Amino acid sequence: MEIAWDLALYLTYLAAAAGAVALCLWLATNQRTQGPAVNASAGALGFAALWAFSVAGFGRQSVIQDVLLVASNLAWLWMLYRLFGYDKRDKSLGPIRPVVAALAFVEMMQFALIAARLQYDAEPGAQLLILQFAFTFRLLLCIGALVLVHNLYVGAAQMARLGLRWPAAALGLLFLYDLNFYTVAYLDNGTPELLEDLRAVALLVSVILLAIGVVRNKSELRFSPSRSFAFQSFSLLLIGAYLAVMVVVAQGLAYIGSDYGRILQAGFVLLASAIALTVLPSKRLRGWLRVTLSKNLFQHRYDYRSEWLRFTDTIGRAGPQATPLLERAVQAVADITDSPSGMLFTPREEGGMALAARWQWPDLDVPGEAISAKGAQFFEESQFILDLDDLRPGRQDGIPADACPAWLLADEASWALIPLLHYERLVGVVLLARPPMARQLDWEDFDLLRVVGRQLASYLAEQTSQDALGEAQRFDEFNRRIAFVMHDIKNLASQLSLLARNAEKHADNPAFRTDMILTLRNSTDKLQSLLDRLGRYGSMGGKEREEFDLGALLGKICGLYADRHTVTLISDDTCSVKADAEALEQALVHLVQNAIEVSDENSPVLLELRKESGSAVIEIVDSGEGMSPDFIRTKLFKPFHSSKPGGFGIGAYEARELVRAMGGRLDVESREGLGTRFVLRLPLSEASDMLRVMQDNSKEVA
Repeated sequence: MEIAWDLALYLTYLAAAAGAVALCLWLATNQRTQGPAVNASAGALGFAALWAFSVAGFGRQSVIQDVLLVASNLAWLWMLYRLFGYDKRDKSLGPIRPVVAALAFVEMMQFALIAARLQYDAEPGAQLLILQFAFTFRLLLCIGALVLVHNLYVGAAQMARLGLRWPAAALGLLFLYDLNFYTVAYLDNGTPELLEDLRAVALLVSVILLAIGVVRNKSELRFSPSRSFAFQSFSLLLIGAYLAVMVVVAQGLAYIGSDYGRILQAGFVLLASAIALTVLPSKRLRGWLRVTLSKNLFQHRYDYRSEWLRFTDTIGRAGPQATPLLERAVQAVADITDSPSGMLFTPREEGGMALAARWQWPDLDVPGEAISAKGAQFFEESQFILDLDDLRPGRQDGIPADACPAWLLADEASWALIPLLHYERLVGVVLLARPPMARQLDWEDFDLLRVVGRQLASYLAEQTSQDALGEAQRFDEFNRRIAFVMHDIKNLASQLSLLARNAEKHADNPAFRTDMILTLRNSTDKLQSLLDRLGRYGSMGGKEREEFDLGALLGKICGLYADRHTVTLISDDTCSVKADAEALEQALVHLVQNAIEVSDENSPVLLELRKESGSAVIEIVDSGEGMSPDFIRTKLFKPFHSSKPGGFGIGAYEARELVRAMGGRLDVESREGLGTRFVLRLPLSEASDMLRVMQDNSKEVA
């Protein structure tokens, strides 16, 4: 009987301590709790829990529990004072602070009495006197605290009483119990053991009253811990119960008293430990635990905030070590249902769906057409999530066989099919493997998987769009290069065509034949240069720059058109630049050719070269029809827009890009009916060197 009573007291102290700790942590971490005494209440509960643990662990006669009891009483007193701030009375009632300070001083005298007890431990008379002082001080504390509790509740406004009644009741119960306890102790000159044993019950009831006061309405009274807290707490509870059973059975075997008692005890502990090591790590047991707790403790199966954060983290994972997006998409769905593996099927060009990604499922053989076109159409139109366990017994219920082919039904590990739809268009289907703790999917599973499926579909559609855009950009770059090549070939073809027509008239002229050979050689060199440049059009002037004289280059260009049109260099300052001579010649030829094509036969194209503010300025002037301001602003430097019939519209664009690549600038002035002036500016060699040094210095500073 005595053993049962001691065990009941031990468990009562543990329950009181655990309840105080739980409420303390809830008050300290919950953002919904408000009020001036929240932190003080959490602190008081924490010290009370420490005191209860010390009694359970060290006994009622230990010095540790005496010290923690003083700390706990001081914490309860501080909580009582902070409760006066509920309706701001702690600022208007002056006598409160002196009373609280006096009571705190009286309680702190217990530290001196504890030290005196330790010093005079061998003298019974001194011990009795010290106990009398300790009981007296505690009586003063209880009386003063009860007076404060009374004033706290009676003096509060009517609305404030609704929030104060439960804390006031808890504090009143604690101090009233201690008043009776220390009164009996003072009269008997000793500690009443029964009342001391029941102090844990008083603390436990006070914690319950405080908990009711914290959550005052029905919705708050609903038990709603986080899922991770519930799973971990329940696991600890199971482990604790297991250990308690082990201890009880082992002690019972030891109390048998036979010669085999110790052998039975050791054998039981060994067997129980082996069972624990075998069963506790089981995934099936953990799955059963999660399902059981979700069904019985929570209104919803899923913690949607945690699921969404995990989903976002899985999909948003990046870096060279991250798995491909398609595999992460399967994992994101599988994590929701605790599935160990999965697959993703995506549409084929020929129709139907094919395997696109596996996640931790390498051994399942998948045919080339995993789902037929009719099955894909069913998922797209119905948006059904299929639980394959419902289909295996033959309960089709209007679901066509194409939606769930025979190879899937034959594999027992296959569990569910989730369609991924983007704007009502099917972009994929996820196949999930059976989780360790299989269950039947319900409406909550369907709702969450449907939302997640749509979100995943948007990610997959975005990746498909990016792939298509990248492919289109590569084709655009290829087409642009071809357009540039065709433009250059067109210019060469014009030169060769003109040469062929003149050859019919002047073939017998030795001077013409000499010039024709030179022209053919130049055309051949340009074609070869064009082939060499074809791989560099993306970089626009990426060739190593060299210093050369612009006057000589402009004279060369004038000589190219000597027999076809008058191109005159009217001013020739000595200008040296560092640039890609070949690319610059190509740009100037484009501009001069365009000027010739828009000018009359008798209207010369004028070139001018001069220095201006550290730059070499080249002007190309024609007297053609000119261009409108709107054309210059919106179309001149846009590819594939031309003012000439049959033109490619890329000469000006290519010329500007080549000049920009060399650090220069190309501007245009034009008036309709009067002509056009292109102005090309390049930094002189000295300015180019200075700019390069400044750029290198800025990089070093950075």
